[in-house]
Amino acid sequence: MTFAGDDTVKQQAQAFQNLEVDEQLALFWFIYTEMGKSITPAAPGASTVSTSVAESLFEQVKGMSHEEQLQVQRDLINRADTLIGREYGSMSATTKLLFWYLLSQGMDNGTIIPMPADYKLSSQAEDLLNHIKALDFAQQITTFRDYVEPMGAEPKAGAEI
Repeated sequence: MTFAGDDTVKQQAQAFQNLEVDEQLALFWFIYTEMGKSITPAAPGASTVSTSVAESLFEQVKGMSHEEQLQVQRDLINRADTLIGREYGSMSATTKLLFWYLLSQGMDNGTIIPMPADYKLSSQAEDLLNHIKALDFAQQITTFRDYVEPMGAEPKAGAEI
């Protein structure tokens, strides 16, 4: 898998979306494990409001069983029309990044379902991870935003919720 030129970020996002759902979740885990400190808990452009919105959604997920937590994450990637999916869908890309960051922290401290200790990425996901590592910080953030932006469901008007 090679990426070059101005289309790198678009190619990265497409390659990510082509992975199986659980592989996308695993890649997120490895990205945040290896580069989470550079992403920082306050992603570029985050405001107090976006932080509190991300934390509120995280708290909803944290209160679920591990199986439900995993299903929520899968539903977000699959764009399932659920209440959490619609809440997520209404957030900005920066707030979505913060939400995934909080999930990764929760996985680290055991409040969110952890990755199996012996999990190995597929060769396609490993290629993506290696390419992401080689990007400069701005390209990494743009790539991550492109990953998280389309996830979730479309928000609905109050009466449709």
